[in-house]
Amino acid sequence: MTSEPTIVAETRGAVSVIRLNNPKQKNALSGEVLDTLDRTIKELSCRPEMAVIIFTGSAAVFASGANINELRQLTPSAANEFALRGQQVFQSIVEAKPLTIAAINGHCVGGGLDFALACDLRFASAGALFRHPGATLGIVTGWGGTQRLPRLIGVAPAVELFITAKSISSQEALRLGLVTRIADPVLEYALEFACELAESREAKP
Repeated sequence: MTSEPTIVAETRGAVSVIRLNNPKQKNALSGEVLDTLDRTIKELSCRPEMAVIIFTGSAAVFASGANINELRQLTPSAANEFALRGQQVFQSIVEAKPLTIAAINGHCVGGGLDFALACDLRFASAGALFRHPGATLGIVTGWGGTQRLPRLIGVAPAVELFITAKSISSQEALRLGLVTRIADPVLEYALEFACELAESREAKP
């Protein structure tokens, strides 16, 4: 029996959707998933016609970050390499030529939040939740969130989220500026936004 791919990519003209497709593992960003994500992003970014890449999750989860059980098995050296790998993948999202959108369909936690922060725009469903749980686990995120979140919402609100590890709703995320739009279904809204943007670019002389 063939298992389903953990990442599914679908292209519609100048717009691509990359979906994390492992809800049983809460769309955890394992080393294998990061490698697949990196290859997919680089391939799409090389296409001259590509205007927008949308990232989304499955079921009620956008992404949950690193698999804690996997992290516990890492040596200090391997943990450092894993952190650097995540930074490299998310930096490739930052540097991607197409516009990148996180269509946050549910829980957006830890490294999953770092993932969303690397995108140019973030749209969220009304039921989405955001959290950085590192303080409760005795770890600090190593994938760029400590830098990108303060730049986006301000130092004090970001520090509060990091040290309390509390969850915030999509409404609170909108108030803070973490997301720019709440919409349901969020992927449909993101696709409409992306297609309109792609069409406007094609219309320019």
